[in-house]
Amino acid sequence: VTGLTVRHVVEHFQHSNDMISCYFKKLLFIFSDQPFYSTYMHFPTNGSIHPKIQSSPKFWPYFWNMIGAIDGCHIPVSPP
Repeated sequence: VTGLTVRHVVEHFQHSNDMISCYFKKLLFIFSDQPFYSTYMHFPTNGSIHPKIQSSPKFWPYFWNMIGAIDGCHIPVSPP
């Protein structure tokens, strides 16, 4: 979510690269497995683009010809 490298996360939490990678992998499997994936992941129904992206000159050039994500899902994310 933050775009930080593993090295920055390791320094922040004071744990080894292996531990950070292990927990990242666990979270990745949790988010991509049932029932989380089937409950919270929804495929786009009409191919519409969120108005916030469509009205933003910063993001719109990258999404103007969007037909869907590579695997067909879109994940709205709002980190605190």
